[in-house]
Amino acid sequence: MTEPEDTLLDFPCAFPLKVMGLAGGALARTVPGIVRRHAPEFDGATMETRVSSGGKYLSLTCTIHATSRAQLDALYRDLSEHPDVKVVL
Repeated sequence: MTEPEDTLLDFPCAFPLKVMGLAGGALARTVPGIVRRHAPEFDGATMETRVSSGGKYLSLTCTIHATSRAQLDALYRDLSEHPDVKVVL
């Protein structure tokens, strides 16, 4: 299947996703499961975490092996719909 011309990515590729939400919740436990639904080879141990300077927010960076634009779109949609997730970049 050929990718549409509206993407600047060459698939497959390593693709970092940044997910942000409130610290202190289940975000760090929930996000790896959502990511693995779309990228089964994702290893949660590689996820990078960072707490904001005030300690209120948590940022998670998950780098996946992206295979298509459709995969990324579905992953962004699932992450964005989760109530613990505030922003996905």
